[in-house]
Amino acid sequence: MEEPRAPLIVCANFFSDVAVSIRAHHALAHWARQAPREIWLMRPGDVLLTPVPLGRDFTRYACGLLGVPHRGITVLTIPFSAGVPMAEALDREGLTDEVRALIAHRPGARLLPLALDSPTVDFADRLGVPVEPYGTSGVPPSAPAAVYRLNTKSGFRELAGEWGVRTPPGRSCDDGALVETVSTMLERYGRIVVKPDRSAGGHGLRFVSGTDADWARAVPPPGSAGGGGWVVEEWLAEARSVSVQMEALPSGPRLLFSGEMRTVAGSYAGYVSPLDHATDMATRELGHWGAMLGRHLSAHGYRGPYGIDALLASDGTLYATESNVRRTATTTPHAMVHRLCSDAGFDSPAWLLAESRSRLAHTFADALRLLRAGDLAWSPDSGEGVVLYADAPDDGRSWLYAVIAADADGTARLHSALADVMEFERA
Repeated sequence: MEEPRAPLIVCANFFSDVAVSIRAHHALAHWARQAPREIWLMRPGDVLLTPVPLGRDFTRYACGLLGVPHRGITVLTIPFSAGVPMAEALDREGLTDEVRALIAHRPGARLLPLALDSPTVDFADRLGVPVEPYGTSGVPPSAPAAVYRLNTKSGFRELAGEWGVRTPPGRSCDDGALVETVSTMLERYGRIVVKPDRSAGGHGLRFVSGTDADWARAVPPPGSAGGGGWVVEEWLAEARSVSVQMEALPSGPRLLFSGEMRTVAGSYAGYVSPLDHATDMATRELGHWGAMLGRHLSAHGYRGPYGIDALLASDGTLYATESNVRRTATTTPHAMVHRLCSDAGFDSPAWLLAESRSRLAHTFADALRLLRAGDLAWSPDSGEGVVLYADAPDDGRSWLYAVIAADADGTARLHSALADVMEFERA
């Protein structure tokens, strides 16, 4: 039987300056629509602070799969404003006292943020609750500092250089040196990628080729990195995008999972785990790099999830591209898969995450009926199926989902059947 734990205040602080500039409102608002997925972390007595509301049908569905009474959790929606971190939005909307009241009825409650940003740490201090998993000793100042540094491309590249970790040929620069840097890199490599120093999910990436008639037009304008700098790298066009996700613990780093990202024009579009056997050597090297990063983070007092993204070139060479020291688009879905499969008595499943667009718009209830009619909905008896993990999309068509099976062949089979049942548009 699972050990009882103190209640969690799950803070889906998508509006944070950790992954991108807080001024990148469009990107943050787009990502925030995935906030409902944080429900998969919850147990009876927990509270979810979310920038977007959760639908009733989705809440009942998720709680049903988790075995949690839907009335046993509390969801508080925090309206968001452009350029305002979520912790500050709570104060602006006059909701801080409501959170205090929720905490008062939950002795021992702890705050679990999506990202360990400074406003959220300060907010927890004002509430008088510890940040999970730091406990009553509090978050050491060196931990958020490490988070901010290692969620930049340049911060990771600098550390990787010290460790001898292979990265794509490239360099960091500020706004003033960007055009000159791009020109020099194009002359050397022919094709390059220009990245805002603090960016995630492909936000702000530009691919530039020396064969473009006017490549200078593809260079981002000054200030478009949100006040930060840039990283310009050789474009490894045929490479596979892979990652390892780990957890920094007092005892050292712990491997959570690895997988391959699906990308469209450099932007995250899905994930497949585990990696196939053809990548075994790269997987070991990626795990080694992840362990080094974990020890570095632990030495700075950081506790929690982190990962390294990398490119696997066609010749088998692995290049680390960035670190993500926060909960990412895959962290919570993985926790959901692990929890559902563990409760059902299944170990080491294969799983994939994807977003596909249906030909017709559906409500959440309609989509769930389609899954059940097609015998595709997650089943604890069979240990496989589809989970709609992020609520109904605003347009009723752009569905986020997870597919779980015993192996990659099983996920591919279910995914193909799902595409037919939901009438997904073909790429």
